[in-house]
This record gives sequence, C-alpha cells and structure tokens, in this order.
Amino acid sequence: MDPFGGFGSIMFTIIPLMVFMGFIFVFGMIIFSLVRGATQWKKNNQSPILTVPAAVVTKRTDVHHHSHHHHNSGTNNIHHSSSSTTYYVTFEVESGSRMEFHVHDNEYGMLVEGDMGKLTFQGTRYLGFERIK
Repeated sequence: MDPFGGFGSIMFTIIPLMVFMGFIFVFGMIIFSLVRGATQWKKNNQSPILTVPAAVVTKRTDVHHHSHHHHNSGTNNIHHSSSSTTYYVTFEVESGSRMEFHVHDNEYGMLVEGDMGKLTFQGTRYLGFERIK
C-alpha cells in the first residue's frame, strides 16, 4: 500500500526523468559551446591578418566570482572563493566602425582611451596595437 496515495510511484518516475533531462541539457550546452568555439577558431584562422589605423575608444572588464567548497574545522567555517577578470578594449577604425577585442591584462594596462595607432587582428582575434607617438 502506498502511504502517499499514488504520489510515491509518480515521484520515482518523474524525479529520475528530470535528473536525466537536466544531465542531457548540461551536456548539450557543453557540446554546443565547444562546437561554437571550434568554429570561431577555424574562422579566425581562415581570416586574413589585417593592420589598420585605429583609436582606443573604451575599455572594460568582466569579473567572474568563483565559489569553492567549505571547510568545517570545529568552530571555523572557512569558505574559499576566487575571481577571474576578462579584459576588453574597443577600437574605432577610420570608417567609423567599432570592434571590441578580448586582450591580455598587460596589454589592457598599457592602452589608454584616446590612443591612436595601428590595430592588428585576425577575425575576432586581437593580435596587437602599435601606438603612434
């Protein structure tokens, strides 16, 4: 006899199905991201390397916080967290078009809004910026 009035048998059917569907969704998103990244990488490799006059228009950062596990050692409950920062710079070329690129932290620190120079890129891949003195 089911003490839940038929509800228990339904739960043993629905919960595993929901867990399975969640697994399929997460796995699908991972595969989609990998395929999209590989496609962009291939497209960049097939693009010509261009060097064009450009100006640094703006800079921005994107900070991601990562939370880690807890350590419970007696009276101390220790929580570990970290963060990572992604750096972006927007350039404007002579035609007025703007392009935003992901750049390394050391490049980000060296570029100043208003800098004029020569931007080198390949597709969506930033290769460098040579400032005109």
